[in-house]
Amino acid sequence: MATPAAAAASSRARRLSCIFYSSSSRAQPTTPKPALTPKAPAGEEAKPNSDRKRRKPLSKILKNLFRERDPDKLVSEFVAASTASARFRDRHRVYEVVVSRLASFGRRDAVTAIIDAQKPFLEASTEGFAARLVRLYGRASMPSHAAATFRDLPPQHKSIMTFNALLAAYVDAREFDALATAFQEIPASHPTVVPSVYSYNILISALCQKPDLSAAIDVIALMEKCGLTPDKVSFNTLLNGFINNGRFNDAEKVWDMMKEWDLEPDAKSYNAKLRGLVAEGRIEDAAAVIERMEKDGPKPDSVSYNELIRGYCKEGRLDEAKKVYDDLVKNECAPNKGTFHTLVPLLVEAGELDRAINCCHETFSRKCRVDCSVLQGVVTALVVASRVEEATRIIELGRKNYYPRKGLMMPHIGEDNNVEVETDWKDSMLYEEGSEEEKESGNA
Repeated sequence: MATPAAAAASSRARRLSCIFYSSSSRAQPTTPKPALTPKAPAGEEAKPNSDRKRRKPLSKILKNLFRERDPDKLVSEFVAASTASARFRDRHRVYEVVVSRLASFGRRDAVTAIIDAQKPFLEASTEGFAARLVRLYGRASMPSHAAATFRDLPPQHKSIMTFNALLAAYVDAREFDALATAFQEIPASHPTVVPSVYSYNILISALCQKPDLSAAIDVIALMEKCGLTPDKVSFNTLLNGFINNGRFNDAEKVWDMMKEWDLEPDAKSYNAKLRGLVAEGRIEDAAAVIERMEKDGPKPDSVSYNELIRGYCKEGRLDEAKKVYDDLVKNECAPNKGTFHTLVPLLVEAGELDRAINCCHETFSRKCRVDCSVLQGVVTALVVASRVEEATRIIELGRKNYYPRKGLMMPHIGEDNNVEVETDWKDSMLYEEGSEEEKESGNA
């Protein structure tokens, strides 16, 4: 006789089948066969006091890993450090950076190697450590490996946390049909894994990537049938899904649904509305929304102002964009990467170099990391304007803030007064990892 939990899981699976009736054939995960499995150092974990004096400080190990560019050495050093130190295994960010780097090199075998080296610690590890390993495969766009890792987890780790990590891995890899299958099959075969509101929000996010968004709306009704109450994240995800697909009228219906559920829209809800208004060219309406938020709430955040800045810049209304920037700072919001990426190039184009310089200095003082191309655009314009000293100062500050030499440099002026900048954009993309090096080392 089926248990109540099993019966509920079976019923939930049937209802999900109705939502996904139009899905294409499901992707079936296969058990991965790692091509690279470096041997972990033996005995160090069992003898925590042995050779302690000869071990490198954790901060130095982290720094070396962040700087290592050879994939094979990276794997070897990572495996040695992770198998020798429980403190290292608590460092979430270093796992993400290393896996992302190996994936960018196309070394999936290396990704498998370092994750496989962590599996001997699963039995005695926390649930969070198990979820991290599953999710890392998603970061590397290896969803079948994520599924196999979940399937092989110790029984105590087959939980809602690791289930959600698998769903997120499918989203990272954009395997939305496989996610739908997992959502139906895993809770049905593991009655203790009962999807939470967070699980359903991941499902809504996945369905918003499909052409037919009606299935995403249907999840709200499914949650209600399962005794769950959708939250603001559920509706904000729907709002962004419809607006990103240009379905502004449907987004307004979602807005009305929030009211039916007695949910007050937050800043993220309004940000979705603002993005829709800007996309439709309704800049004055977007400005009115910001004004209403400033007066009645919720308080606009940096993203709110960024949307309006983007709208004004799109129409070439630089004076209005600058005023919104000033309002952003006045209202104690921090300008972020999106702010400077939108505004600085337009300032350079308009010849407002003093304001562009101020923005560059603002990025440094706020530790806001923008792409090298944004700073390089200002530097190049200053050199053309014979303001070499100011250009040099920006480059010096860039060096102090770990921007790469090949991504930010003094341009060369040819005989025809054309400016050329030699850049290594692959190198310029790595500076964010360098900043993480400093963060991790400082926390060690």
